[in-house]
Amino acid sequence: MKEHNYAVTINWTGNTGQGTAGYTAYQRDFTVEAPGKAPILGSADPAFRGKPECWNPEDMLLASISACHKLWYLHLCAVNNVCVLEYVDYPVGRMVEGDGERKGHFKEAELRPQIIISSQSDRDLAMRLHDDAHHECFIANSVNFPVTCRAVVSYRN
Repeated sequence: MKEHNYAVTINWTGNTGQGTAGYTAYQRDFTVEAPGKAPILGSADPAFRGKPECWNPEDMLLASISACHKLWYLHLCAVNNVCVLEYVDYPVGRMVEGDGERKGHFKEAELRPQIIISSQSDRDLAMRLHDDAHHECFIANSVNFPVTCRAVVSYRN
């Protein structure tokens, strides 16, 4: 069994001088940092007093699922002679608060990749490889809500 370890620094940058003296006394801003990588500016979702121009944890979770699926998909296409020319995903996720079950949590995520393949590639195989990518995706395998994929694969004209 292989094991991989990851470490990042989450640095809260929202102290306005009062710390957390009250609910409105501080900002929700933070940076995500790791050696040798560009920092990510983060905040809470605007619904929770965050800045809309910053990444929030929910955005990052959805982006992680999508990026992991994409990386596996591209790998599987490469080893199965499917030539992907373009890949853009428009994933969506649904989070609920206080549904009686538990506090806020994601109920589902849907990947919506739009893929263009070369005319020599097998479109049916390109579609089937999404199922394989889903089963390989480390992030999708780690979450406790359904992740579905509604891909569109087309040929370049």
